[in-house]
Amino acid sequence: MAKRAYSPKEIAAKTYKTLPWSGRWAECFGLPEENSTWFISGSSAAGKSSFVMQLARELTHYGQVLYLSYEEGVSQSFQERVKLFEMEKCQGWFRVVTEDTIEDLTARLKKRHSAKFIIVDSYQESGWEWPETKKLIEAFPRKSFIFISMEAKGQPLGKPALRLRYKAGVKVRVVGFRAYCQGRFNPDAGNSFVVWEEGILRTSNKIKE
Repeated sequence: MAKRAYSPKEIAAKTYKTLPWSGRWAECFGLPEENSTWFISGSSAAGKSSFVMQLARELTHYGQVLYLSYEEGVSQSFQERVKLFEMEKCQGWFRVVTEDTIEDLTARLKKRHSAKFIIVDSYQESGWEWPETKKLIEAFPRKSFIFISMEAKGQPLGKPALRLRYKAGVKVRVVGFRAYCQGRFNPDAGNSFVVWEEGILRTSNKIKE
């Protein structure tokens, strides 16, 4: 049986539920669909973890966030970021797990009132391969998966991460405490999200007057 082919009129008539954010989030990342797949990469100590926690807090305004902290667990550094960005104010909307297998996560997401936004930090530490990752994303089309990736020489570390980057609709790279949107929803290539202003000043050898 032949699969459906869409006409230009049908495509033009389709509507999408997008993140209703505004301000610097919309300026830097546009209005992506609520169920978009995100891919966030960056080298060590570039501000990636701080950006992800800020993103997590913003997303709690639109649904529950589940943070899979595979790389850090609930270590002291992770605790400090939770405190810094006052995640306690998101009580009931932000949860952290550290040991879920992909099967555990699948079972968790099948439950009623499960998280809408799933942050996987990091993709490399999860140990997932591309086929099972693709299957997970396709099994929950109404949810948003946000994958955090390590880098090596400016590129995502490992072949599964490279495949995942192509799949993602929202691609973000964090460099020098700025997050740059490189995905399909990029409203302006010149915009960047300031993760940590003091860090930018320090790395550029500027003194704030």
